[in-house]
Amino acid sequence: MERRQFLAGAAASALAATFAKAATVADIPIIDTHVHLFDSRRPQGVPYAGSPEWAREMNGVALPATYRGYAQPLGIVGAIELEASPWVEDNLWVLEQIETDTLFVGTVGDLEPEKPDFAELFERFRKNPMFLGIRCGNIWGRDVSKQESDPKFIDGLKRVADADMVMDTANPTVALLETMVRIHDRLPSLRIVLDHLPQLDPEDEKAYAAVLHEIKGRATIHAKLSEIDHRGMAARGLAAHKARLDQLMDVFGEDRVVFGTDWPNSWGTATPAQIVAIARAYFATRSRAAAEKYFWKNSLAVYKWKKRAANQPAL
Repeated sequence: MERRQFLAGAAASALAATFAKAATVADIPIIDTHVHLFDSRRPQGVPYAGSPEWAREMNGVALPATYRGYAQPLGIVGAIELEASPWVEDNLWVLEQIETDTLFVGTVGDLEPEKPDFAELFERFRKNPMFLGIRCGNIWGRDVSKQESDPKFIDGLKRVADADMVMDTANPTVALLETMVRIHDRLPSLRIVLDHLPQLDPEDEKAYAAVLHEIKGRATIHAKLSEIDHRGMAARGLAAHKARLDQLMDVFGEDRVVFGTDWPNSWGTATPAQIVAIARAYFATRSRAAAEKYFWKNSLAVYKWKKRAANQPAL
Protein backbone atom coordinates (compact mmCIF):
# COMPACT_ATOMS: atom_id res chain seq x y z
CA MET A 1 0.00 0.00 0.00
CA GLU A 2 1.33 3.47 -0.91
CA ARG A 3 2.05 5.91 1.91
CA ARG A 4 -0.62 8.33 0.60
CA GLN A 5 -3.27 5.62 0.65
CA PHE A 6 -2.22 4.53 4.12
CA LEU A 7 -2.45 8.09 5.49
CA ALA A 8 -5.82 8.63 3.84
CA GLY A 9 -7.11 5.41 5.32
CA ALA A 10 -5.77 6.31 8.77
CA ALA A 11 -7.41 9.73 8.60
CA ALA A 12 -10.73 8.21 7.58
CA SER A 13 -10.53 5.71 10.43
CA ALA A 14 -9.76 8.46 12.94
CA LEU A 15 -12.70 10.51 11.68
CA ALA A 16 -15.05 7.52 11.90
CA ALA A 17 -13.93 6.85 15.46
CA THR A 18 -14.49 10.50 16.34
CA PHE A 19 -18.07 10.44 15.06
CA ALA A 20 -18.77 7.17 16.89
CA LYS A 21 -17.64 8.60 20.24
CA ALA A 22 -19.56 11.81 19.60
CA ALA A 23 -22.87 9.96 19.44
CA THR A 24 -22.94 9.35 23.19
CA VAL A 25 -23.54 13.03 24.00
CA ALA A 26 -25.39 13.97 20.82
CA ASP A 27 -28.62 14.76 22.67
CA ILE A 28 -27.07 17.68 24.60
CA PRO A 29 -28.14 21.05 23.10
CA ILE A 30 -25.36 23.34 21.92
CA ILE A 31 -24.85 27.09 22.14
CA ASP A 32 -22.22 28.14 19.60
CA THR A 33 -20.36 31.09 21.12
CA HIS A 34 -18.31 32.01 18.05
CA VAL A 35 -19.98 32.75 14.71
CA HIS A 36 -19.15 35.52 12.23
CA LEU A 37 -21.59 37.38 9.96
CA PHE A 38 -20.80 39.59 6.96
CA ASP A 39 -22.00 40.38 3.45
CA SER A 40 -19.48 41.46 0.82
CA ARG A 41 -22.33 42.44 -1.52
CA ARG A 42 -22.94 45.60 0.49
CA PRO A 43 -21.98 48.80 -1.41
CA GLN A 44 -19.12 49.53 0.99
CA GLY A 45 -17.86 45.93 0.91
CA VAL A 46 -16.52 44.27 4.05
CA PRO A 47 -13.18 44.29 5.88
CA TYR A 48 -13.39 40.51 6.35
CA ALA A 49 -15.07 37.87 4.17
CA GLY A 50 -14.30 34.59 5.96
CA SER A 51 -11.62 32.02 5.30
CA PRO A 52 -10.07 32.04 1.80
CA GLU A 53 -12.18 29.00 0.94
CA TRP A 54 -15.39 30.64 2.16
CA ALA A 55 -14.66 33.91 0.39
CA ARG A 56 -14.06 32.01 -2.84
CA GLU A 57 -16.87 29.46 -2.65
CA MET A 58 -19.56 31.60 -1.02
CA ASN A 59 -18.63 35.04 -2.39
CA GLY A 60 -17.92 36.45 1.06
CA VAL A 61 -21.51 36.16 2.32
CA ALA A 62 -22.31 34.69 5.74
CA LEU A 63 -25.80 35.43 7.00
CA PRO A 64 -28.00 33.91 9.72
CA ALA A 65 -30.04 31.78 7.32
CA THR A 66 -26.89 30.15 5.92
CA TYR A 67 -25.56 29.36 9.36
CA ARG A 68 -28.93 27.99 10.47
CA GLY A 69 -28.76 25.46 7.66
CA TYR A 70 -25.52 24.04 9.06
CA ALA A 71 -26.39 24.43 12.73
CA GLN A 72 -29.86 22.98 13.16
CA PRO A 73 -29.06 19.41 12.02
CA LEU A 74 -26.19 19.33 14.55
CA GLY A 75 -28.26 20.16 17.61
CA ILE A 76 -27.01 23.76 17.78
CA VAL A 77 -29.96 25.66 19.25
CA GLY A 78 -28.35 29.06 19.85
CA ALA A 79 -25.47 31.16 18.57
CA ILE A 80 -23.48 34.24 19.54
CA GLU A 81 -22.00 36.38 16.79
CA LEU A 82 -18.44 37.68 17.19
CA GLU A 83 -17.51 40.90 15.47
CA ALA A 84 -16.03 40.58 11.99
CA SER A 85 -15.49 44.29 11.35
CA PRO A 86 -13.81 47.30 12.99
CA TRP A 87 -16.47 49.64 11.61
CA VAL A 88 -18.68 51.04 14.37
CA GLU A 89 -21.78 51.00 12.19
CA ASP A 90 -21.40 47.24 11.68
CA ASN A 91 -22.35 46.66 15.30
CA LEU A 92 -25.80 47.91 14.31
CA TRP A 93 -25.76 45.93 11.05
CA VAL A 94 -25.19 42.68 12.99
CA LEU A 95 -27.92 43.49 15.51
CA GLU A 96 -30.32 44.07 12.62
CA GLN A 97 -29.37 40.74 11.02
CA ILE A 98 -29.86 38.66 14.16
CA GLU A 99 -33.01 40.45 15.33
CA THR A 100 -35.13 38.44 12.91
CA ASP A 101 -33.50 35.04 13.56
CA THR A 102 -34.13 33.65 17.04
CA LEU A 103 -31.35 31.09 16.68
CA PHE A 104 -29.03 34.00 17.51
CA VAL A 105 -29.01 35.04 21.16
CA GLY A 106 -26.48 37.85 20.98
CA THR A 107 -23.38 39.50 19.58
CA VAL A 108 -20.01 40.58 20.91
CA GLY A 109 -19.25 43.80 19.10
CA ASP A 110 -16.28 45.96 18.23
CA LEU A 111 -15.80 49.20 20.16
CA GLU A 112 -12.42 50.62 21.19
CA PRO A 113 -12.35 51.31 24.96
CA GLU A 114 -9.65 54.00 24.76
CA LYS A 115 -11.46 56.16 22.17
CA PRO A 116 -13.14 59.43 23.29
CA ASP A 117 -16.55 58.30 22.03
CA PHE A 118 -16.43 54.85 23.66
CA ALA A 119 -18.63 55.72 26.64
CA GLU A 120 -21.38 57.18 24.42
CA LEU A 121 -21.26 54.31 21.91
CA PHE A 122 -21.14 51.64 24.60
CA GLU A 123 -24.16 53.11 26.40
CA ARG A 124 -26.06 53.22 23.13
CA PHE A 125 -25.38 49.62 22.13
CA ARG A 126 -25.71 48.04 25.56
CA LYS A 127 -29.38 49.10 25.64
CA ASN A 128 -30.00 46.26 23.19
CA PRO A 129 -30.19 43.01 25.25
CA MET A 130 -28.46 41.12 22.45
CA PHE A 131 -25.34 43.27 22.71
CA LEU A 132 -23.31 41.14 25.13
CA GLY A 133 -19.89 42.79 25.21
CA ILE A 134 -16.87 43.79 23.16
CA ARG A 135 -13.83 42.14 21.60
CA CYS A 136 -10.21 43.20 22.10
CA GLY A 137 -6.98 41.53 21.09
CA ASN A 138 -4.59 41.18 18.18
CA ILE A 139 -6.93 42.29 15.42
CA TRP A 140 -7.49 45.16 13.00
CA GLY A 141 -3.91 46.33 13.51
CA ARG A 142 -4.40 46.63 17.27
CA ASP A 143 -2.17 45.08 19.91
CA VAL A 144 -3.92 44.65 23.25
CA SER A 145 -0.55 44.22 24.97
CA LYS A 146 0.17 47.86 24.10
CA GLN A 147 -3.35 49.15 24.65
CA GLU A 148 -3.33 47.76 28.18
CA SER A 149 -0.86 50.43 29.33
CA ASP A 150 -3.33 53.20 28.40
CA PRO A 151 -5.43 54.30 31.43
CA LYS A 152 -8.27 55.21 29.07
CA PHE A 153 -8.34 51.63 27.79
CA ILE A 154 -8.64 50.30 31.33
CA ASP A 155 -11.32 52.88 32.15
CA GLY A 156 -13.31 51.69 29.13
CA LEU A 157 -13.01 48.06 30.20
CA LYS A 158 -14.18 49.06 33.66
CA ARG A 159 -17.40 50.27 32.07
CA VAL A 160 -17.81 46.84 30.50
CA ALA A 161 -17.21 45.14 33.85
CA ASP A 162 -19.59 47.46 35.67
CA ALA A 163 -22.27 46.69 33.06
CA ASP A 164 -21.83 42.95 33.83
CA MET A 165 -20.76 42.30 30.25
CA VAL A 166 -17.96 40.30 28.65
CA MET A 167 -14.69 40.97 26.87
CA ASP A 168 -13.70 38.39 24.25
CA THR A 169 -10.12 38.25 23.00
CA ALA A 170 -8.89 37.82 19.44
CA ASN A 171 -6.04 35.65 18.16
CA PRO A 172 -4.24 34.20 21.18
CA THR A 173 -0.51 34.46 21.80
CA VAL A 174 1.47 34.02 24.99
CA ALA A 175 1.83 37.81 25.18
CA LEU A 176 -1.95 38.22 24.91
CA LEU A 177 -2.50 35.71 27.72
CA GLU A 178 0.02 37.55 29.90
CA THR A 179 -1.83 40.79 29.15
CA MET A 180 -5.13 39.25 30.20
CA VAL A 181 -3.60 38.25 33.54
CA ARG A 182 -2.56 41.87 34.13
CA ILE A 183 -6.00 43.16 33.08
CA HIS A 184 -7.65 40.68 35.43
CA ASP A 185 -5.47 41.88 38.30
CA ARG A 186 -6.69 45.43 37.67
CA LEU A 187 -10.32 44.49 36.90
CA PRO A 188 -11.04 41.19 38.66
CA SER A 189 -14.79 41.42 38.02
CA LEU A 190 -14.39 41.66 34.23
CA ARG A 191 -15.36 38.40 32.53
CA ILE A 192 -12.67 37.61 29.97
CA VAL A 193 -13.06 34.92 27.30
CA LEU A 194 -9.91 33.68 25.56
CA ASP A 195 -10.71 32.58 22.03
CA HIS A 196 -9.43 29.50 20.18
CA LEU A 197 -6.88 28.34 22.76
CA PRO A 198 -6.46 24.83 21.26
CA GLN A 199 -4.91 26.42 18.16
CA LEU A 200 -2.15 28.18 20.11
CA ASP A 201 1.12 26.33 19.52
CA PRO A 202 3.55 28.49 21.52
CA GLU A 203 7.16 28.93 20.55
CA ASP A 204 8.06 29.31 24.22
CA GLU A 205 6.51 26.38 26.07
CA LYS A 206 7.97 27.49 29.41
CA ALA A 207 6.35 30.93 29.17
CA TYR A 208 3.09 29.32 28.04
CA ALA A 209 3.04 26.95 31.00
CA ALA A 210 3.81 29.83 33.36
CA VAL A 211 0.95 32.01 32.14
CA LEU A 212 -1.49 29.09 32.20
CA HIS A 213 -0.46 28.54 35.82
CA GLU A 214 -1.35 32.18 36.54
CA ILE A 215 -4.68 31.92 34.72
CA LYS A 216 -5.70 28.74 36.51
CA GLY A 217 -6.58 30.54 39.74
CA ARG A 218 -8.46 33.41 38.10
CA ALA A 219 -12.12 32.45 38.06
CA THR A 220 -13.31 35.19 35.69
CA ILE A 221 -10.97 34.18 32.84
CA HIS A 222 -12.67 31.64 30.58
CA ALA A 223 -11.64 29.76 27.44
CA LYS A 224 -13.20 28.75 24.16
CA LEU A 225 -12.23 25.21 23.24
CA SER A 226 -12.65 26.12 19.59
CA GLU A 227 -10.37 25.83 16.54
CA ILE A 228 -9.46 22.33 17.77
CA ASP A 229 -8.73 21.22 14.20
CA HIS A 230 -6.78 24.13 12.75
CA ARG A 231 -4.62 25.03 9.79
CA GLY A 232 -1.12 23.62 9.60
CA MET A 233 -1.89 20.51 11.59
CA ALA A 234 -0.44 17.26 10.27
CA ALA A 235 -3.11 15.10 11.93
CA ARG A 236 -6.83 15.20 12.57
CA GLY A 237 -9.18 13.46 14.96
CA LEU A 238 -9.43 13.32 18.73
CA ALA A 239 -6.12 11.51 19.30
CA ALA A 240 -4.22 14.40 17.73
CA HIS A 241 -5.73 16.91 20.17
CA LYS A 242 -6.44 15.09 23.40
CA ALA A 243 -3.25 16.06 25.23
CA ARG A 244 -3.76 19.76 24.53
CA LEU A 245 -7.42 19.60 25.50
CA ASP A 246 -6.54 17.77 28.72
CA GLN A 247 -4.03 20.50 29.54
CA LEU A 248 -6.59 23.25 29.01
CA MET A 249 -9.25 21.42 31.01
CA ASP A 250 -6.79 21.10 33.87
CA VAL A 251 -6.27 24.88 33.78
CA PHE A 252 -9.86 26.06 33.31
CA GLY A 253 -11.85 23.20 34.76
CA GLU A 254 -15.32 22.23 33.63
CA ASP A 255 -16.89 25.54 34.74
CA ARG A 256 -14.78 27.89 32.57
CA VAL A 257 -14.90 26.44 29.06
CA VAL A 258 -17.37 27.08 26.24
CA PHE A 259 -17.98 25.71 22.74
CA GLY A 260 -17.49 27.61 19.48
CA THR A 261 -17.26 26.70 15.79
CA ASP A 262 -15.61 29.88 14.47
CA TRP A 263 -17.87 29.54 11.43
CA PRO A 264 -17.11 30.40 8.65
CA ASN A 265 -13.51 31.29 9.47
CA SER A 266 -13.02 27.55 10.05
CA TRP A 267 -14.31 26.68 6.57
CA GLY A 268 -11.69 24.83 4.55
CA THR A 269 -10.17 23.34 7.70
CA ALA A 270 -13.19 21.68 9.31
CA THR A 271 -16.91 21.69 8.61
CA PRO A 272 -19.39 22.50 11.39
CA ALA A 273 -20.27 18.78 11.54
CA GLN A 274 -16.61 17.85 12.04
CA ILE A 275 -16.14 20.56 14.66
CA VAL A 276 -19.14 19.39 16.65
CA ALA A 277 -18.09 15.75 16.32
CA ILE A 278 -14.59 16.25 17.70
CA ALA A 279 -15.88 18.35 20.60
CA ARG A 280 -18.51 15.74 21.41
CA ALA A 281 -15.98 12.94 21.13
CA TYR A 282 -13.72 14.63 23.65
CA PHE A 283 -16.48 15.38 26.15
CA ALA A 284 -17.83 11.86 25.77
CA THR A 285 -14.65 10.86 27.66
CA ARG A 286 -15.69 13.11 30.56
CA SER A 287 -18.77 13.29 32.75
CA ARG A 288 -22.13 14.19 31.26
CA ALA A 289 -22.29 17.13 33.66
CA ALA A 290 -19.02 18.47 32.24
CA ALA A 291 -20.33 18.06 28.69
CA GLU A 292 -23.52 19.96 29.47
CA LYS A 293 -21.52 22.80 31.00
CA TYR A 294 -19.24 23.04 27.99
CA PHE A 295 -21.93 22.85 25.33
CA TRP A 296 -24.42 25.31 26.85
CA LYS A 297 -24.57 25.90 30.61
CA ASN A 298 -21.30 27.82 30.91
CA SER A 299 -22.28 30.12 28.04
CA LEU A 300 -25.20 31.36 30.14
CA ALA A 301 -22.91 32.22 33.03
CA VAL A 302 -20.31 33.88 30.81
CA TYR A 303 -22.43 35.80 28.30
CA LYS A 304 -25.71 36.24 30.21
CA TRP A 305 -27.65 35.71 26.99
CA LYS A 306 -31.45 35.68 27.00
CA LYS A 307 -33.50 32.82 25.62
CA ARG A 308 -35.27 33.64 22.34
CA ALA A 309 -36.57 30.26 21.13
CA ALA A 310 -38.50 27.44 22.78
CA ASN A 311 -35.76 24.86 22.14
CA GLN A 312 -33.07 26.94 23.82
CA PRO A 313 -32.21 25.52 27.26
CA ALA A 314 -32.50 27.34 30.55
CA LEU A 315 -31.19 26.63 34.03
